[in-house]
Amino acid sequence: MSSDGGDSDDSDSGRPYDPNAAHSFPDEKLNRILPTIVDDPEVKTYLDAQNVNAVMRKGYNDHGPKHIEIVRNRALRLYELLKRAGVPFNGASEQGLEEADEPVIVALAATLHDIGHVVHRDQHAYYSIPLAADLLDRILAEFYDRSEAVRMKAETLHAILCHHTEEDPLTREAGVIRVADALDMERGRSRIPYEKGGRGINTLSSQAIRNVTLREGEDKPVLVEIEMVNAAGVYQVDNLLKAKLRDSMLEDYIRIVAINTKEESELVERIEL
Repeated sequence: MSSDGGDSDDSDSGRPYDPNAAHSFPDEKLNRILPTIVDDPEVKTYLDAQNVNAVMRKGYNDHGPKHIEIVRNRALRLYELLKRAGVPFNGASEQGLEEADEPVIVALAATLHDIGHVVHRDQHAYYSIPLAADLLDRILAEFYDRSEAVRMKAETLHAILCHHTEEDPLTREAGVIRVADALDMERGRSRIPYEKGGRGINTLSSQAIRNVTLREGEDKPVLVEIEMVNAAGVYQVDNLLKAKLRDSMLEDYIRIVAINTKEESELVERIEL
């Protein structure tokens, strides 16, 4: 989980969110609920179980606890950078909720977005909705009154649904989840299927990505820098990340630069979206 300034020095999991750091958003509600989200036994079991269909049976990249940790890190990091630049968010506010509820929606959706994999990889975002709804009913009841909990649940489910379907995000909170999901692209994500002999384009292209960092940009609030070791990483950048950035409500705020650092390669040296 990552939200304060500076560069990531941990390409496997991203910079951890530090509840004691100064943030560009009200963090008291997030800091209260985050330990429950991370440590809940039922949630943790779902995160383990969702990798069975995704990786063991279908041969896709990691969709288990490590993926969720990275997505949550980068979602909070992305949210922090956007808030620092004064980018307005509309999900919580249009429900009459507080600004402090925005990062809670982001953290909840990032954690639960893939649990539908326990039903099937195909159309998993739709299966995530009823499963996440049950978990949200229980978790949110500890921190919100009933009316607020319903609205928090609605916004979280919207962000979950929009991470990997044809439905476009209608809130910037949902846009953060969609983009953050695509930002988990380094070679560590393809470790399991690669070691099992998987050589599909998702696996091979992930092997080509060495590092992803998010920092403050100059001409746009967020600069995403992607270091590749060969041109296979172009697939991750162009086909996956570009597709998720499109219609995310964040296109005007994020600059993406990918650099091929393998000098002997004469293919792609630099891609900018």
